[in-house]
Amino acid sequence: MLPSYLLSLREGLEAALIIGIVLGALRKIRRTDLIPSLWYGTISATVVSFLAAILLTFLGLSLEGNAEKIYEGITMLLAAGILTWMIFWMGKQARNLKTELEDGVNKAAARYATGKASIFWLAFIAVVREGIELAIFLTAAFFVGNNENLGINTIQSLAGVVLGLGTAILLGWSLLATAVRLDLRRFFQVTGFLLILFAAGLVAHGIHEFNEINWIPSIVAHVWDVNAFINEDSVSGQLLKTLFGYNGNPSLTEMIGYFVYIVVVAVLFNYSTIKRDTKAPQPQA
Repeated sequence: MLPSYLLSLREGLEAALIIGIVLGALRKIRRTDLIPSLWYGTISATVVSFLAAILLTFLGLSLEGNAEKIYEGITMLLAAGILTWMIFWMGKQARNLKTELEDGVNKAAARYATGKASIFWLAFIAVVREGIELAIFLTAAFFVGNNENLGINTIQSLAGVVLGLGTAILLGWSLLATAVRLDLRRFFQVTGFLLILFAAGLVAHGIHEFNEINWIPSIVAHVWDVNAFINEDSVSGQLLKTLFGYNGNPSLTEMIGYFVYIVVVAVLFNYSTIKRDTKAPQPQA
């Protein structure tokens, strides 16, 4: 439940902030007539995202044998790739997100003939991007769990999504409607490092699926076996597995993929953060 909560919180907060900023901009320029188009776009994107999550999950469950392993492996690596891109993109955009969105709203609202369509698609694209990303992440996280407990995994994942999105909506609303201030750049930086660990686990599990069908050689089948201490099928093992990609008896290529990903992405993420901070304008004395 914790991975789905964390992912839903981050993706939901991004979407909530975007919608809140657009809503505030429309009220600021007194174009409240375009607000219904904003909500139509948001609702439509939510429905599309929900259907995508169902389709991706049931497609994976309908497959068997090597086809299932290929699908799960590709889904996990794809989710890790998108998650990596999202971490860097949001870290870059957090500082100027409000200004850029307000400029976009002003331009869209200025088109009197197509203003409604422009606002609709602005909201739809913003929300559906977050929703599709979340659908892929949750599908990958779902397959990381123990497939023998599909019912329990489904309930826990749904609970995490509901709680995460609910928290995101409340947090986003409080940030935009009150004097409460949150350093978004720092928030996305902290959650970025946590999601790097989660993405590394997806990479390792993707490699594991390809090990089983010999698409990627194991080199060493089991580097170690610590299941006697923390069994990957236990409650604690399942939690570590879904959060950080824990495997009690990983192959050598799993371990290489896991640690290489963490080192490379963490160094690049930290470097990009320091670079942005250095370029940030300093307050006048």
